[in-house]
Amino acid sequence: MGYLNYGARHVFEFDDRTLAHLQPVILAKLSRQESFAFTWTDRGHRRSIWLHPAITLSFQLAAEPSPQLNRTWLQALTKQANGSSGLRIVKEPAA
Repeated sequence: MGYLNYGARHVFEFDDRTLAHLQPVILAKLSRQESFAFTWTDRGHRRSIWLHPAITLSFQLAAEPSPQLNRTWLQALTKQANGSSGLRIVKEPAA
């Protein structure tokens, strides 16, 4: 399992494969100084956070080496992140 550390006090758990795909999508938007919503379901609860370049964010993956990335999934997540409702985790398509 991996962790997304958000701000000073919030830690969210994701499986390593999902987090490895979220990381480049999120970092690409933040590097362009873009703010956006990120919404996902965690243990039956819907969570949303606002991602902004000024908010401290870090990623911790347990897997070594990092999972191989699925380009099709990265494109699908990027499309979500660039949409009006923000980033949502979509199911990983076949590579």
